[in-house]
Amino acid sequence: MTGLPVSVPDVCVRVRLNSGACGPYAHIVADFEPPGPDGGLELLNAVPSARLPTEYLPALREGLLEGLGGVAAGVLLTDGTYHDVDSCELGYKIAGQQAARAALIGAGLLPPEAADSLRWATWPGRPRPRRRPPLREQ
Repeated sequence: MTGLPVSVPDVCVRVRLNSGACGPYAHIVADFEPPGPDGGLELLNAVPSARLPTEYLPALREGLLEGLGGVAAGVLLTDGTYHDVDSCELGYKIAGQQAARAALIGAGLLPPEAADSLRWATWPGRPRPRRRPPLREQ
């Protein structure tokens, strides 16, 4: 199993699927670190449960594992929020996937172009989205 080679701090994901109606909401901020001696995923939560209820952590962990795709990492949750009505497991699973992919890009394990597919994730040094060429009139 490959491990994250460098730290990727301040990965922020805010999932908002509500376009005028209720939809999954999730918000996390995490620091990604190279793995400890045991490898795998180590998830530590420093966010009070009043801001991020622990019931969402299993879905977040599942998303992180999927997003990391076998890369070992230590993840420290430093902030997060939820919404009484709109938060659900799906939102936190998506947040975990996006955060993990962002960390892989930030660590150089995925190409910068992969950032174009991350709708809700930001991190220091995130590549700017590529501009699409204008449509040509025919």
